[in-house]
Amino acid sequence: MNLKKQFPILEQHAHGHPLVYLDNAATTQKPLPVIEAIDRFYREANANVHRASHYLSARSTHAFEEAREEVRHFLNAAGSDEIIWTRGATEALNLVAQSWGRSQLQPGDEILLSAMEHHANIVPWQLVAEQTGALIKVINVTEQGELDLNSFRELLTDKTRILAIAHVSNAIGTVNPVETLAFEAKAKGAVVLLDGAQAVSHASIDVQKLNCDFYVFSGHKVFGPTGIGVLYGKKALLEAMPPWQAGGEMIREVSFKGTTFNELPFKFEAGTPNVSGVIGLREAVRFVRALDMKQVVEHENRLRVRAEEGLKNLPGVTLVGEARHKVSVVSFVVEGIHNQDIGLLLDQQGIAVRTGHHCTMPLMEHLGLSGTVRASFSVYNTLEDVDVFLAALSRILKGELGASQAGEEAKGHSVFFNQLEGEHASGFSQDQIFQKITSSRSWQDKYRHIMLLGKKLPSLPEVMRTEESRLHGCESTVWLHHFYDEQTMKLYFAVDSDARVIRGLIALVLSVFNGRTAQDISRFDIDDWFTKLDLYNHLSPSRGNGLRAIIEEIRSLAHRFE
Repeated sequence: MNLKKQFPILEQHAHGHPLVYLDNAATTQKPLPVIEAIDRFYREANANVHRASHYLSARSTHAFEEAREEVRHFLNAAGSDEIIWTRGATEALNLVAQSWGRSQLQPGDEILLSAMEHHANIVPWQLVAEQTGALIKVINVTEQGELDLNSFRELLTDKTRILAIAHVSNAIGTVNPVETLAFEAKAKGAVVLLDGAQAVSHASIDVQKLNCDFYVFSGHKVFGPTGIGVLYGKKALLEAMPPWQAGGEMIREVSFKGTTFNELPFKFEAGTPNVSGVIGLREAVRFVRALDMKQVVEHENRLRVRAEEGLKNLPGVTLVGEARHKVSVVSFVVEGIHNQDIGLLLDQQGIAVRTGHHCTMPLMEHLGLSGTVRASFSVYNTLEDVDVFLAALSRILKGELGASQAGEEAKGHSVFFNQLEGEHASGFSQDQIFQKITSSRSWQDKYRHIMLLGKKLPSLPEVMRTEESRLHGCESTVWLHHFYDEQTMKLYFAVDSDARVIRGLIALVLSVFNGRTAQDISRFDIDDWFTKLDLYNHLSPSRGNGLRAIIEEIRSLAHRFE
């Protein structure tokens, strides 16, 4: 199976290497039919739906409702009025929590979740629990990354009003036994919601066979556009639920004496919908339905097994999540090297993976990890992609890409603040750093200099790596201390991280802020400096946010001494 030619973005290069895209659990790439359908809509049929009598509106409305019918077939729902358009799985989950949950849950009722849930299937229920007095119970996960069925059965009681659970784990790829869970939960009278965001592109979904009450997914994870998603709900439940948002389209009649609401599915679709997104999703669903899902499962399983077997043969690599039933998601950690550094160095070889907690912080805490490296495969990936990924990781571990010592910390820096005057903690002055970075011939050269700065940055001793000094807002762990010299009125900072690339960025920050007065720190335009270094455009969002969190904390501290 080789579908790459149908996905234009996969033909490009990244950092001088052919792109190997292994971040499909975050978002999938888009085939030509999806791209062309969206383009064609805006060229030939752009109009609001349902609300006008002209030709363009009729054409747009027809395509819009045709897409709803396509999704009905895709999920095998009983009727198209059970298909509600949302902005994504997250909004669909919030819709159920706020509409069904707020209207049905009472003090003492129980909401049953699992320890492997995405934040989007945790936080909405926490809010509803606070609003209604309901209680959240959490099903354990085994060391292998499987749902603990004994825990499930112990927690499932007559008080359980809803079981809300992932069909497939986004972080470790586990396929949950949702048919068994739904059967047992419904026997207790509970409503069943399945988060299918990670399942729809890997298997055929039949909501009637699953016997779930709600099923949600996002278009962008199944080859469709961003900003569009689906809530499937059984008609009787949807009809009994109150509207979640109010506005145009979801009403039948409005007066200041009162309002009557529209019929399904429009009752839950307030405002102008994402028409182009719906049409793009229609083509994505058609693309998937044209595939032989048995072949898809076999192909993706070969990719996963090849990757897992290769990783097991690499020194210092530990797989995270080895469930018996998995989709093509492989999570792992490397001893002595932070997952962000692994992601950065793979990216320099044109390989896109995901690092961090994957919006599953409770699962990571349960597993005793701060995060993992995640490689996730899709229908267009090949065995060659897997081999390129494994070869690049092997070179990283051997030190050929400058990271064999990425996890080592510098020794013998027990006294910090009296070392930070003059040449700063990185060993380079601001001018030297600026010259090094701006004279780099390529972005790869810039990264090499940043990694070198990270290696030279003095490490904080363990006694200074406290929870009190930990800086939140960064994907990696960052600790920050400050010292104010009352005689010179200068501020000094000692900052450290468990990720080499973040240490390098810290060194850049310290080169302009250490040994300066509070007024100088406040006046210095560091955003302009980073722009001149051409760094912001190349930093990933998580690294950029972490860098800004460090800068804002330093500025906040400086403000105290102005």
